[in-house]
Amino acid sequence: MTSPALATRTFRVGIAGCGAISRNHLEAFKALDNVRVVGVCDVDADRAAATARAWDIPNALTSVDELLALDVDIISVCTPHPTHEEVVLKAAAAGVNVLCEKPIATRLEPAERMVAACEEAGVQLGVLFQRRFWPASQKIRAAIDDGTLGKAIMAQCSVMLHRAPDYYNRDAWRGTWDSDGGGVLMSQAVHQIDLLQWYLGDVAEVYGKVNTYRHGDYIEVEDSATAVITFTSGAMATLEASTAVSPNLGIQLRITGETGASASLTEFPEGSDGRLDLWAVGERIVVEPVHPEGVEPNVDLSAINGQLIPFHKLQVQDFVQALEAGTEPAITGKDALKSLRILLAVYESSRTGQPVRFAPVHPAHQAIPGLRDLQKVAG
Repeated sequence: MTSPALATRTFRVGIAGCGAISRNHLEAFKALDNVRVVGVCDVDADRAAATARAWDIPNALTSVDELLALDVDIISVCTPHPTHEEVVLKAAAAGVNVLCEKPIATRLEPAERMVAACEEAGVQLGVLFQRRFWPASQKIRAAIDDGTLGKAIMAQCSVMLHRAPDYYNRDAWRGTWDSDGGGVLMSQAVHQIDLLQWYLGDVAEVYGKVNTYRHGDYIEVEDSATAVITFTSGAMATLEASTAVSPNLGIQLRITGETGASASLTEFPEGSDGRLDLWAVGERIVVEPVHPEGVEPNVDLSAINGQLIPFHKLQVQDFVQALEAGTEPAITGKDALKSLRILLAVYESSRTGQPVRFAPVHPAHQAIPGLRDLQKVAG
């Protein structure tokens, strides 16, 4: 709940889009004392009306323009990925702050326009990456900052998930390039890509491959991807991601720092709180089972979303408190741009067969001496 010191004004909130993820936003905003959800909108009038009735919201609408006319302070964007830009640009033009579901967009240009529009309008743009708010995620970030791990130099990320055909078939937009914008990278692994760049910093180069192994009969996009990511600091990371896994193996992200210490974050089953399955610091290694016995590995999407509600609440609270204090939220549109650039670079690299270079690696961390000569000999 909002602390009394911060509850000095009431924020009027509108929810754009009444699909599955809107429940998380509604739960999060409804938990705050200084927020009132005054309207929802959806292109499906019946769905908007049903949502408004279920959550005791006074206005059920069918357009963002109608929602903005309610004099809202915040619009929460829960619409399909490619429609985010239209909602955000209209909100910015009206001077309304925006909290947008991930990914910020499916292409770089719309995302850049969204960030620029909000900056020019003087409104805040936050993007949902609620897994940063896990206590385990925060502990790893703190261990980087306080020197326990030190600067991250190596990372391994595995996103090995199960999706059945009905996941893709339940909504016409799922699994298409035009409407979904991508597959496992865009819809699932973007969360872990966000964590990677949060821990390791700006990216210098991405080399990746994508493929569709299991779901090709009913989706256009990739169900599997691999990537090698080099950061401007010289740090390196590997990423593997798939929705072709059965049963679901969950998600693991391991970080090694310049001190030699390592920590590993696991999300298993999918949607459960991230936990530290490895803490290797000094002379000690503390471990937990990555896949505990007796745990059902395949979890329905509604259950996954439901288990993430506490962390949606923390991010929404952070966003509202930032507005109250006149500061930036913990995760901004610029942060979301970084994750989008990385995953789009995997697609581009897979298409061309070449690495995508963003920036040079710091001179102190260039390739080892003699490697270039060795590559010439190998060629």
